[in-house]
Amino acid sequence: MAATHGSPGRGSEARAAAARTLSGAPGRRVKAAKRRQPASGAAPPAKRRNTTVGEAERTCKGRAQKVLSPRKYSVPPGDGKQEEKPCIKTSSLFKNNPELPELPRPVVKQVHETVFTPDTFHELGLHPHLISTINTVLKMSSLTSVQKRSIPALLEGRDALVRSQTGSGKTLAYCIPVVQSLQAMPSKVQRSDGPYALVIVPTRELALQSFDTVQKLLKPFTWIVPGVLMGGEKRKAEKARIRKGINILISTPGRLVDHIKSTKNIHFSRLRWLVLDEADRILDLGFEKDITVILNAVNAECQKRQNILLSATLTEGVTRLADISLQDPVSISVLDESRERSQPEDRAIQEVAPLQSGPELDGFAIPESLDQHVTLVPSKLRLVCLAAFLLQKCKFEQDHKIIVFFSSCELVEFHYHLFLQTLASSLGALASELSPSAHARLKFLRLHGNMEQEERTAVFQEFSRSGTGVLLCTDVAARGLDLPQVTWIVQYNAPSSPAEYIHRIGRTARIGCHGSSLLILAPSEAEYVNSLASHKINVHEVKLEDILSVLGRDDCFRGRRWGGQKCHAVGPQEIRARATVLQTVFEDHVHSSEERVSWAKKALQSFIRAYATYPRELKHIFHVRSLHLGHVAKSFGLRDAPKNLSIPAGKKKAILKRPALGKPTQSRRRRLAELLRSEYSSGMEAAAKGPQPPRSLRNRRKRSP
Repeated sequence: MAATHGSPGRGSEARAAAARTLSGAPGRRVKAAKRRQPASGAAPPAKRRNTTVGEAERTCKGRAQKVLSPRKYSVPPGDGKQEEKPCIKTSSLFKNNPELPELPRPVVKQVHETVFTPDTFHELGLHPHLISTINTVLKMSSLTSVQKRSIPALLEGRDALVRSQTGSGKTLAYCIPVVQSLQAMPSKVQRSDGPYALVIVPTRELALQSFDTVQKLLKPFTWIVPGVLMGGEKRKAEKARIRKGINILISTPGRLVDHIKSTKNIHFSRLRWLVLDEADRILDLGFEKDITVILNAVNAECQKRQNILLSATLTEGVTRLADISLQDPVSISVLDESRERSQPEDRAIQEVAPLQSGPELDGFAIPESLDQHVTLVPSKLRLVCLAAFLLQKCKFEQDHKIIVFFSSCELVEFHYHLFLQTLASSLGALASELSPSAHARLKFLRLHGNMEQEERTAVFQEFSRSGTGVLLCTDVAARGLDLPQVTWIVQYNAPSSPAEYIHRIGRTARIGCHGSSLLILAPSEAEYVNSLASHKINVHEVKLEDILSVLGRDDCFRGRRWGGQKCHAVGPQEIRARATVLQTVFEDHVHSSEERVSWAKKALQSFIRAYATYPRELKHIFHVRSLHLGHVAKSFGLRDAPKNLSIPAGKKKAILKRPALGKPTQSRRRRLAELLRSEYSSGMEAAAKGPQPPRSLRNRRKRSP
């Protein structure tokens, strides 16, 4: 009777099919009909309504785990503890990645320079107290090649252009002749005489380092007063020091120009030496106008002096600056070791002819004790790869001091806080189990141009004194800094030129010590290896799997295992699982608050802006269009590609959205120009135009007589 009242449709067809299926069992057919009879509109049987709460919870829990658990975490048959299955909420790091291409392996013969010579400082005819200070305070007894060839020429009073590899002792090559000449002057130097030597350096850290070296050399000659001027310090205190008198003045270009324009007590009437250290970097940072102002001020008061330019690379800008500032210069360059075997032992390149940058300058000298490596890493795995490398060196190996270079200040801040609150905090808790000094080896420091000067100085001195640790920095630390005992240089973002690559890796393997470097490239950037090879730079590939394999030794990222069992054989699948757990740690930290998400987006924006500033000759390798925004976002701890990437920064919409046709684009062009400036550009172009008044005010001015 119930069937007659039911609507003819799917239910009747299903019942007919069920009846046909069960036709072989008359007893079952009757029972099935009785069970289905109250199905049209009746309440479910009481037996189903009385499901226990525990059964419901188990059912829901099982369904949820079936949806969230990846296949690689499936429970093996026979193990009933399904409730312990981990639920990884991140997408897989190892799916949908581009294939890693074969790295080109060009045959490269690197240019090497002999660092030390068998000669000693006693053979140069220096003051005995100066020789004793070099031996005891600086702990140097043998001359380096560049010092052997530079010091005699500079003591003769000639202008010089000195080119030698990083870490070869160029600072002492000009400091020793200056101190030797000042202490030997017939009339004793007085503090009130003012500057006799002016040293221009590109960065504040290099100014502090050069000042420290000069101070040590002047210990026997207390009547000669050194001084330093740099941005971030109080002008009032600097003016007081200038008023009292400084005989060897070390300064950054911008601050010196500031004092030339505003301080009346500064004068150069007794100036005898003008030194431009790291001359190519001075020009790269946009200080060409400041150097012109300084040269004009010095020439107005002192026509006869000795000029010295020093650089590890000789660029067209340095050649142009040498033509302007040097008179009848001698060019001092340490020869390739292979050439020295076929030429006289103590020969140097000394040319009076105009300096030109030619094909012979394409090869950069690299220390023989420096091992260079490169690895190809998909964008999604960059953050995990860097973390695994740092863990390997800081946790499982001893006595490592690492510098990691990034392309912008925002990237340094992001990775510093992320690693400090995830890697350092979690591993620091286990330091007592590892060794008493394990916590010290996990120390993270940061250094970039947006920091206050007091903090920059404190970080620079702390990292210099420390025997271990990781320094995250921009290219502000890439030039001239002599940070002792640095064992590894990691370039997380590729440099914009081979010359910058040389200066970065030059922070290690200094003065004959051993060091290593690692360059991290995306698969689309593999061609950069050929660009380095064209400048005689040879790198060896390290596989990504070898870097990530350290996670197999770290049980912090083992994850939850069924029944507390340990994994004895750590294979590729287990390494991938642990890498996913590590990525989850980063993502959970970033997504723990809206502020941290916004902070990660800001760092991602900074990375995209920096990526757009590569020079034209490298655009075919580094192009914004080759970036997969979703994959790059994973390397910043973001689970998805942010759709509103341009909203927090306000002025960055021009990169992501093309201006509509027919609308005014002047303001958008101005915004785009601001975005494409590198971290070190002077910014004088926009400042010269000045702020524009509102349109209504401009119209009012036009109407007024």
